[in-house]
Amino acid sequence: MIEELAVVVKIENHQVWVESGQNNACGGCQQKASCTTNAIGSVLKKKSVPVDCNIQLKTGDEVMVAIDENLLLRASLLLYLMPLIALFTGAGIADWLLTDNDQYADLWIACSALLCFVLSLWLINKAQRLLILNYYARPVVVRKI
Repeated sequence: MIEELAVVVKIENHQVWVESGQNNACGGCQQKASCTTNAIGSVLKKKSVPVDCNIQLKTGDEVMVAIDENLLLRASLLLYLMPLIALFTGAGIADWLLTDNDQYADLWIACSALLCFVLSLWLINKAQRLLILNYYARPVVVRKI
């Protein structure tokens, strides 16, 4: 689990909303770009995020929020590897279907690759909105600090 310190900003309809808290250990660090300690904090700083919680909390409480690292790895593979595979697959299928004598074969291959790439991005976006990230990628409150 990847954990991050957060502050409860509101509670409504049995839903807890948190914002990233101050991380004293990373305040003056020069390696922020390659640091994994503040991974969730970079997302949480921008806005309030709803999290699942089984603990009784009130506004202003500091909590430890966690998300499964395997889920983040799978999401990274989905978001980075699948469009790349679609790009090469589209180019490969177009190259296989076209003959060598076609005047605009390279253009057709490039268009096919780009079309498959854009289609894969659209499908990933639809999948995220429908089921994947809305249900499975929810951070949870691990403990109150």
